[in-house]
Parts: sequence; C-alpha cells; structure tokens
Amino acid sequence: MQLSSHQDFLGKQFNFAEFIRNKNQSRLNKIAYIDDIGQLTYADLFAQMEKLGSALIANGVRREERVLLLMQDCNEWPISFLGAMYAGIVPVAVNTLLTADDYAYMLENSRSQTVLISDNLMGTLSKALEIIKKDKVCEVKSVIVPNLTLETIDAFQKSHPEILVQDFSKLISSAKPLESAKTAPDDPGFWLYSSGSTGKPKGTVHTHANPYWTAELYAKPVLEIKEEDICFSAAKLFFAYGLGNGLSFPLSVGATTILMAGRATPDAVFKRFVELKPSIFFGAPTGYSGMLASQELPPKHQVALRMCSSAGEALPREIGERWTKHFGCEIIDGLGSTEMLHIFLSNRPGDVKYGTSGKPVAGYELEIRGEDGEALGDGEIGDLYIKGPSSATMYWNNRDKSRETFQGAWTKSGDKYIRDTEGYYTYSGRNDDMLKISGIYVSPFEVEGTLVQHPAVLESAVIGVLDESGLVKTKAFVVLKQDLEVSKEELQAFVKDKLAPYKYPRMIDFVTELPKTATGKIQRFKLREQEKSSN
Repeated sequence: MQLSSHQDFLGKQFNFAEFIRNKNQSRLNKIAYIDDIGQLTYADLFAQMEKLGSALIANGVRREERVLLLMQDCNEWPISFLGAMYAGIVPVAVNTLLTADDYAYMLENSRSQTVLISDNLMGTLSKALEIIKKDKVCEVKSVIVPNLTLETIDAFQKSHPEILVQDFSKLISSAKPLESAKTAPDDPGFWLYSSGSTGKPKGTVHTHANPYWTAELYAKPVLEIKEEDICFSAAKLFFAYGLGNGLSFPLSVGATTILMAGRATPDAVFKRFVELKPSIFFGAPTGYSGMLASQELPPKHQVALRMCSSAGEALPREIGERWTKHFGCEIIDGLGSTEMLHIFLSNRPGDVKYGTSGKPVAGYELEIRGEDGEALGDGEIGDLYIKGPSSATMYWNNRDKSRETFQGAWTKSGDKYIRDTEGYYTYSGRNDDMLKISGIYVSPFEVEGTLVQHPAVLESAVIGVLDESGLVKTKAFVVLKQDLEVSKEELQAFVKDKLAPYKYPRMIDFVTELPKTATGKIQRFKLREQEKSSN
C-alpha cells in the first residue's frame, strides 16, 4: 500500500465512524461489546452512535468543537466517542483517575461545553467546575450521564444549577438519526491528553484517518486480528494503547471486545480470562508481572489466549519467557506513543526476541539520531525518531512543544534506543532518565531489567544520585516478592555478574511500591524529587 499519499487513498472525504459502520453492515447482529452490565450489538452501536451525535448537535455543540469524554470503560464509551466523530465533533478522551485540578485544566484547555461522564465521577467534575469558576466563567453548559440517578442530579445541581444534566439513554431515545459529517482524512477527529509525567498534560490532536492507519499497519498484519477474535485490554479506552486495542482494532474487522470499568487487578483479569475467554489480551509489563506473581494464576487449559500484547514500558525478558512457558502464547512487545497513536515498533508472532521492542512496523520509518541530529549506526544509543501516517498534527495551543516533537515528517519520541546488527531495537530509557556514569551513558532500564531477573525481585526503578564528590551514581528502588528476602549486597553482586561492573547500583532502597502513572509507567522523576527533598 502506498502511504506517501494517504489522502489520495482514503479520498477527499473520510469519517472514521462512518467508515466503521459501513465496514460492518454484514455483522449487525453480532456482539460488538460486552461490559460489566450487558452486551451491545453492532446494530445497536451504530444506531445509538448516530443518535448521540444528533443529541450533541441539539445541545448546541458545533462541528470541530470539543466534548470531554470522562467515562469508565462501558458500552456507552464507544457510542460516545464514535457518535461525536460521526457528527464532526471532537471527543476529548481523558483519564478517569485524575484530580479535579487536572480536569479543570483540561476543560479550560479544550474549551469543552459538554461532558459525557460516568455517574461516580460527577463529584470530581463538580469540584473541577468550582475551580474554574474562581478565575473565570465556566463554559460547560451540559453534562450527559449513563444510568443517571435523582441523587446525582440533586447533588450536582445544588452547586451548578446553570448546567443541564441529561440521562444518556433518555437523550438518545428522543434524538433523531443523523447523516455523518462530511469530514476529510486530515480533519481533527479526537484528542488524547499525554500522561503528563513530566509536566502539564498536552492535548494531542489526532485526525479521522489516524485510527484507520494503526489498524491497517499494525493490528491486521502484526496481530493478525480476525473477526473471530475476542479482545480484552487492561489499558483503558482513554489511553492511546487502549483505544486501539478496544475500539479501532476490533471494530476494523468485526471482532468482539470485553470492557471492564474497574482496575485491571490480577483477580479481575483472571475472572474474564476464564469466564469470557478472550483470545487476545493487551497488557503492560507491570500487569504481567503482578499476574505471574499471583497464586490465583489460572492454568493454561482454563483460558483461550492465542496472543498477548505489551506496551507502555519495555517488557523485561524474564517476564515474557515465564508467561510464554505458562500459557504457551507469546507476548508481542512493542513501542507506541500518544503522539503516534499506537505501536510502530514491534516484535512479531513467531519472531519474538524478548528483551527487545522488535523491528519497525511496515509503513513506519525509524531513525536513531545522535546529539548532532545525525543518524547513528548499529550499537549506538541515541534518540528515536519516527515517520508514519498516524502521527498527531500538534499539541493544542502549545507551539513550542509541538515544534520540539513534530519535526516536519518526523516525530521525536523522547526515548533512547539502540539497534543491533539484526535490526532489533532495544529500549535504553527516556531522555530525562538516562544516566552518564564516568562519561558513559547507562540505561536505567537495563539495570532494572537485570534486577528483576533475581527470583526475589518483583519490580525495580533506577535513578541517578550525586555522591559526596558530586558524581552521578546509580540508585535502585526495589520491590520484593511477597515473603521473599534478599540482601543489598547479594543484589549488587547479581547485577555485577550480568552487566559491566560500572553499571551496578551503588545504593539500594527496599520499598513496598513504586510511583507510577495511571498507565503503569514508573515515574522516576518522583523518585528523583524524593531524593532531593531528603538530602
């Protein structure tokens, strides 16, 4: 497929929601989604999608204006997301685990006038609106809630009588069907906010065409996703990773998706493995590690997994090997980003090299560049750049960060990588996390990956700290497996035996947990801040 002129391939008119509807006309009676409450057929998905778009327009939302989607994973989520896109309105999908301050910022930044929200998040939204009102007039005019109760309405409107609160189902039932907006492939389709692990989250603007390309380039040729598959993602729909796993990928082939509102604890995941029999599971390294450590890990014969995917952070070799040994299926580890929407660097079925992120996905170009911006050869650590059709167009209202990340046709990932002579790429850490020890770059991930190979270690995080002489030394924070013990000296000797001696952690602290983002990424900057405040 020729990717250089993707607009020509898709045509001048392309609406992603309409595309998905047209692609599944032969599957209208099939189950598209199974959430904690019930099932949603493809026919109901598309009928309600159209009416939701119509209801948003009736609420006064105009084409290309934004609506905030603050909803736990449920059947109403894909209806809301696709319904907004169908009407040419831009859904802004946000993390449900954030604070009122975060939502106040996102509402102001996106200028959303309508919020689609889960009932149990209304209290947090109310606090966010109060924060906005302290400084300026709040622009939110309506709130749409699935399974709305009178108690929720009363509690919310005591503080915000000027805002219309509407029940999701009643609103849709009274709405008229709608024709799709005649959008173009490069029209704004939706926003995702970056995780904000190093500052304020950035509104990442994606087009109508972008989810199409992630499905065509990654889901179909790499995952080999089929109509018969049942997909289950631990990553929620509001994440770029979860959006592909639970929406654009399965809907592109007519598969079925399992949605879960709550946290993906080992027990919650195991329950769905055994009862609903997903064939593809999408997780992250911390989740796989926790499941392998659980005494409730189901045996292979109780599950129907044919493939698993991992992203968010590089998957340690030991975790991948143990999972494959237990379940008999591979974990296809890869690298994606909010800016590129999904995975562009990946291992492949039958060609998994645990400990690496695999090779570039066809349709994407990758370069590893040095500090001078020139491409580096094999065996050299540098900055990873990506070129591909699913790149976001910009960070909303943030020109400096947009120019820093989106450089012509290339997107700067912010990751350090190294490529071996066989073409496999290995993660070496984030730019902000890299350490320079005795003038040589040391990847904290390499040290962490070695520490977790020790049978007593569950997780680890490594940062650089200054010693008495002002020199950078490695310090490890280690979480041990339940009921297991090991000395600092034994761990140091273990690392020395496997890596170059200068890489071993000079200091080790045993902790009960590590600070993480909602996606499961370790927040090393918080450990660095903790060290500064304690010294």
